[in-house]
Amino acid sequence: MKDGPERELVDDYLGRAQKTGKSLGYRGVEEVELNSSSKDDEGQRLLAKHGKGILIRLDERGEAWTSQDLSKRLARWRDGGEEAVSFVIGGADGTSPAIAAAARHTICFGVQTWPHKLVRVLIAEQVYRALSIEAGSPYHRE
Repeated sequence: MKDGPERELVDDYLGRAQKTGKSLGYRGVEEVELNSSSKDDEGQRLLAKHGKGILIRLDERGEAWTSQDLSKRLARWRDGGEEAVSFVIGGADGTSPAIAAAARHTICFGVQTWPHKLVRVLIAEQVYRALSIEAGSPYHRE
């Protein structure tokens, strides 16, 4: 993603999540960008980069999780010894069938279709919010 307001927001939330996550025993929070000419190639490259752990696909037809749901799941997965949790945002035509098959969960940010840049901001903020909830931070207010 090129420089601009979305890039600044993603970087800000990922930096906050990294700091909060370390205090909670998370090894790291990072963004990985992979571009490809085809959905299938992109899917194979994403799966190779993901390795082991939990793969979560972001799609408008997925389940709606609350921020508290995400927080509890991240903590449970960390405590259960999961190696990693990866959130996958598909391209304009969605994700490959391989990604859909490998995803343990598919979640959404509502039924609307969101631009890729905004989905990056949304997932970065939700990861930070989930970690803030676990840390007892006042960032998240019910």
